[in-house]
Amino acid sequence: MKNLEKILLKDGYAKIKLRFTKTNHFEIKASINNVKGRFILDTGASNSCVGFEAVENFKLKVKDSPVKAAGAGAIDMKTQISKKNLVKIGKWKHKKVALVLFNLSHVNTALTNHNSKSIDGIIGADILKKGKAIIDYDKKYLYLKL
Repeated sequence: MKNLEKILLKDGYAKIKLRFTKTNHFEIKASINNVKGRFILDTGASNSCVGFEAVENFKLKVKDSPVKAAGAGAIDMKTQISKKNLVKIGKWKHKKVALVLFNLSHVNTALTNHNSKSIDGIIGADILKKGKAIIDYDKKYLYLKL
């Protein structure tokens, strides 16, 4: 495993530092439409998400969605969608990323109740798949294919 980093970097992957939180999540810094934010890395989330309050901050163009969101202890939540967003994580970037918007207050309440900082959103399996992600849980790094 000592050579994992060398192999991945040689194969054109970007190396991104992950921070392990008090709530046993990996936190990652990323930007949406050139605006920086704090996100939870969630391999179980099918889509990457941001909260409704992030619309202006991340310069999102949103449309209502008939799809209801569920997860993290909440169900049947109203959603919106924002398409064609530029997402950057470290040196990796991808244009035309669709983001689901929903109420993240229950997530942020849980985080702050455990003395963790609130987040702007969730990086989900959609982005991880686009980036051919490899997670080194031991060393706390995410690798995304450039």
